[in-house]
Parts: sequence; structure tokens; C-alpha cells
Amino acid sequence: MRRLFNRTKGSVRPRVDAKRPPSCCKHASGVTGADGRCQAYRPGRGWKWGAAVLALGLVAAFSAYRAFDAWIDRTDLPLTLTETSTEVLDRNGKLLRAYPVGDGLWRLAVRSADVDPRFLDMLLRYEDKRFRSHAGVDPIALLRAAGQALRNGRTVSGGSTLTMQVARLLEDGTTGRWAGKLRQMRVALALERRLSKDEILTLYLTHAPYGGAAEGIRAATYSWFGKEPTRLTPAEAALLVALPQSPERRRPDRFPKAASDARDRVLERMERQGILSAEQTEAARRTPLPHQMAAFPRHAPHLADRVTDQHPGKRQLRLTLDGAMQSRMQQLLAEAVRSSPRLSAALIAADHQTSEVLALVGSPGYSDATRRGFVDMTQAIRSPGSTLKPLIYGLAFDQGLAHPETLIHDGPVNFAGYAPQNFDGEFRGDITVREALQLSLNIPVVKLTQELGPARVMASLRASGANPELPGGAPGLALSLGGLGISLQDMVQLYAGLAAGGHGPRLRVMQGEAPQPAGRLTSPEAAWQVADILRGLPAPAGARAGTLAYKTGTSYGHRDAWAIGWDGRHVIGVWMGRADGTPVPGIFGGDLAAPVLFEAFGRLKPALDPLPPPPPATLIVSSAELPQPLQRFRPRDAAFSAPADAPELIFPPEGARLALDGAGLTLKLRGGTAPFLVLANGQPVLSGQRRREFSLPSPGPGFSSLVIVDGAGRSDRVNLRID
Repeated sequence: MRRLFNRTKGSVRPRVDAKRPPSCCKHASGVTGADGRCQAYRPGRGWKWGAAVLALGLVAAFSAYRAFDAWIDRTDLPLTLTETSTEVLDRNGKLLRAYPVGDGLWRLAVRSADVDPRFLDMLLRYEDKRFRSHAGVDPIALLRAAGQALRNGRTVSGGSTLTMQVARLLEDGTTGRWAGKLRQMRVALALERRLSKDEILTLYLTHAPYGGAAEGIRAATYSWFGKEPTRLTPAEAALLVALPQSPERRRPDRFPKAASDARDRVLERMERQGILSAEQTEAARRTPLPHQMAAFPRHAPHLADRVTDQHPGKRQLRLTLDGAMQSRMQQLLAEAVRSSPRLSAALIAADHQTSEVLALVGSPGYSDATRRGFVDMTQAIRSPGSTLKPLIYGLAFDQGLAHPETLIHDGPVNFAGYAPQNFDGEFRGDITVREALQLSLNIPVVKLTQELGPARVMASLRASGANPELPGGAPGLALSLGGLGISLQDMVQLYAGLAAGGHGPRLRVMQGEAPQPAGRLTSPEAAWQVADILRGLPAPAGARAGTLAYKTGTSYGHRDAWAIGWDGRHVIGVWMGRADGTPVPGIFGGDLAAPVLFEAFGRLKPALDPLPPPPPATLIVSSAELPQPLQRFRPRDAAFSAPADAPELIFPPEGARLALDGAGLTLKLRGGTAPFLVLANGQPVLSGQRRREFSLPSPGPGFSSLVIVDGAGRSDRVNLRID
């Protein structure tokens, strides 16, 4: 400020410049107080104004922050609990089968702890290296992206954090428009407030797109590498880091050059950051890319379908199956039917000590339409052939009707018109029960069924946990030869009960379920006797030697071939035939199914477990040493029945209707002692006959009664009608 001075009476007085108002200082007001000091000046007024402005600014900033904070808190977050694929796992947690979610995507649940740590490290360093420290938005990354865009006139790199990418994935939003970017920022900030970093990372690993229908890291590793993401090579990890940025344009099966370039950029940055060595990077660059997307595992598909239907809404189902064993058994059946285009097969392997099913194959090929592979033949109702015979013998032993060394007569029989025949049409006379079962003869087992009662056999079947089906009406003697319907699973359940000493638990397929007891089949002694008989059967040609108790069966008309067996620990059942029930001429259980059974045990384990020793109360003696009632099988009403060697008219049979046209009537006899007397309608027509096949004059049209009397006075009678 300029000052003008006037001298008056020795004093100097300032005066005001004519061009400016009077002022004592720099303030323009020029007003002075009584003390001569400028009124515009007050001590401390300047900093008080500054403090006030600062306070106002802080209040405004705080208010803005509170408003912003409230705005973030009001964010409507997208659903984070999205649908994931239903998974069926084996006993070790290995994926057997997965099902796509409702929109057709493969989206498998995942935890970051189950993903290769090196992949996670590469992902964070490439996509969001400050992921662990920022609050959802990375200002440094945003400024860098903006600066690069200004310098280059185009977007060079994005500033999106992993959290922002999760926000976009959850809302299926856009990436390039500012409105979409702002929305992602808001959702990202809200996500960071409500979720932990690991939870946000898990959301990314669940939803990131990897091409095609694969969504999430587990779907990606199964689709591109056929495995879980627990261990990945540097090349695999780098490709999976690069794919979500442009999943369709970088698909290695369609755009290998783009995929390779993107992978190599990731590898190059990882090398610069010290994650990979130069040697690892170079080896990864030389690693071929996958040429196509792999199919998801489809092991035990029939069982997987069944348990998912039984447990709707459950996203993870763990079975008792062993995945490696299941694969081996599926391969075995595929090999067994390779030369027969329409032949199907099924197999169940179980641990009869723990009741756990270890492998279940419903058909050789789930998608094989020629074989009707979609039909689960472990559940199909089929005729069991001779495979029910061990149960009937076990019941007979348990009831005291017979012993393995009891003699039983294998000869013609007739039970009220039912006259069973052996498979080969031959009769063997007196043989031991042991031989009758080993030879799978029909007549002895029908005799035992007659004494036991078919109803008792059916009750025992149901007690084992089986659900047999009868063609109609009450059970008859034919059920002992396969005259009912039953599934392979029920047959394996039955044999598991015998293998477990006559009283085993119900087979189960769900891990964690408590074993459910089944009904008692036989005593431990009877069950051991059955096993002791069946282990005496010779093994198929070329089969591995070992102690295996097994039984084969062939249904009427060669529609079903069976083989079921057990050792000291496991039981396996094999069925082979056509799914549509068409006969397969020439198939037999012993020739077709038994070799598969023995091979299945070979693939199950390196050596068979020995069968248990006999229970202490087991009677092990020869036929001659048996108690008198057990030396020879006789029906309970034997005292009122004709002796075993009594004469029998085997032709014409009871109730026959014959058209003789004036010819003579031929008679065929069995048993008895010559000479024979024949009576027709009570009148003797022939005497002194010593042959067992002869003719006599026709008794005339109408109903007639023929009686044959042997030299010992024993007789037999048949009624017939002559037209």
C-alpha cells in the first residue's frame, strides 16, 4: 500500500490517497476504531473462517459418505444361491454322474479349498492382484484402465475386479457400457460387505464361463481335461485363467490359435511375476490344447437315475459304490456282449458282510438303443431258472428233511398232473442230495418243494428282502424251477443272505444309511452246507482256480442266463439275455454267465477270500453214518404212500384223452415186479405180462379206468377218455 505523508508542526501524519478510500491497512473498508486500528482486522478471524469452511466441507463429505453408504446398503443383490448340478458320488467322493441344471448348463458346486492352489494364485495375479485388499472396486486399476484408454483411443485393459466380475456373472450384465459398469461397482461393493473374500472367490469359481455349456471351474476341468480341478498343470491352469474373458472366441476346440495366444499371455505374465520358471513356461507352451470337450462321467447311470428320483432336490448323493470297481465291471460286461449285437447283461457286486453294493451295472451301454441299454436289467423281472434251488435245499436242511449225504431218488414223478423232467430228460436213480444240487436236477428239488410247501419257499424269499412276482394265483411247485418273476438285485440279496450265514442285512446303495436287517433264511449250519455243496462245482474252462460257491441257471426258452456266487467276503450276480425277453437259442448260464462271474471276481480283487469253516453244530458224516430217517429222503406221509419201487403207469398219463381209431391201447410201466395183471373198468383184460411196454384191446369209447397190479400185489391206476 502506498502511503502519502504531510509534515505539520514536526509531526508526520498519513493521509489518504485521493484515489482510494481512507484506510489504515490493506482492507478496503478504511474504517478505524477508537484505538485507531482497522475495524476490518480482528485477531484470529482468518483461521476461524478457514476452520468453518473445513468443517462445512467435512460435514458435506460425511453426509455424502453416509448417503453413499446407505445407497450401497440399499443395493438389491442378485441371488447368490444359484442352482448347481445334482451330483452322484462314489464312496470316495469321486463323481459317478452329474445332471445339468434347469437351463441346460453344467454348473457343479465347488469350494476354493478343492481347487489347485497354483491356479488360484495365477487367477488372482492375472485378474485382480489386489483382490485380498480392496473393497470391491480397485481405484488403481480403474485409473490405469482409463489412462490406457485415453492414450490409445480404445479399451486396452479392463479395470474390473473379480468381485465386479462376480456381480456381472450373477446378474448376467454387460461389461462395456458405463451404466452396466456402475451397476457392477455398486453390487461389488455390496457383495464385499455381506460376503467374505473366500465366498466371493467361490462364486467366481462356480459361475465363470468356460465355453459351451460349462460354467464354473469344476465343469471346465471335466469338460476340457476330464478330471477334478484339484491338480492342474501350468498349461491347464493358464488356459482356464484365460477362457472366461472370452469363453466362446477362445474355445480350444474351435479357435485353437486364439486359445493358444491367450494361454501364452497368461504364462508370460506368470513368468514375469515369478510364479513359473522359464522352463515351466516353455514346457506349458508346447503342451497341446484339448481338441474337443469331454463328456461328463456316466458311471452307474441306471442307479444314479434311481437314487435321484428317490431323493428329489438333493444336490449331492454319495453311494456305497467304488468308482474304480464300477468302471471295471462296466468294461467287463461291454466285452462280454461285444460279439452279440442284441445281447444285454447286468451285474451286481456287494460286500455281504457290510451289505454295501460296490458295483451295479444295469446294461453294457446306457445309450445303446440296439440292446435297449436304457433298461435297468438289475431291476427287470425275469425267470430265475435253477438259481432258486440253493434256497430250497437250504430250507430242507434246516427243516430236517434232508442232509447233503441223504439219498434221494431221481426218477419219474407226478404231482396231481405236474410231472417235471430233468433238463437233459435223463433219470439217475438214487443219488445223494449233494449230487442232485451240483447236477441241478429238477425232480429232487421238486420233491423237496412238495414237502416244504411252495408257500414256505415264497415266505423265505420275501424274508430275504426280495419281492418275487407270481404269474397268477397261489405259488405252485414250478417255482422251484424258475416259475416266478424276480430281479437280479433280489437274487443277489438272497445269495448275500446265504453267504452271511443264512441271516444277512439288506443290501444298500446309499452311503451313511444304517444297515437294515433282513429276515432269517436258514440256520448257519444249513447255509454252510449249501455253500459247501456249491463250492464243489467245477470252474468254467480257463477260469481262475479258487474256492467260489456258485450256481448257474437258465430260464425256460433260453431267455435268461444266470450265474451267482460268493466267497468269504463278496457276492456277485450276473444276468445275461435280451432286454425285450426274446429267446436267445443256445444260451446257458453255465456257458455264458459263469465265465463272466469268475472274471468279475478276478477284477474285483487279486485273490478270493476263503469261505468260513463249518459252524460247531454242523453234522459232517457219510450217508451210512446218518441217522436212519436222514439216510434216504422219504416224504412225511411215506408210511401211507406206495413204496418207491411200486408199479407205475407212465403211459397213458392220468386224465389223458386218446383217439385210437380202433387201434390197440399201448401201456408203458415203470417199477413193480412181474408178472403184471391189467384190469379195464374192473375187468381183467391181460394177465401174466412180463414186459413193461405192451398193447391191449381198446376198452371202447368213453371214460375208462385202467389198473395195473404187479406180482407183489401193488398197483397203480389211471383214468382216461377214449374218443
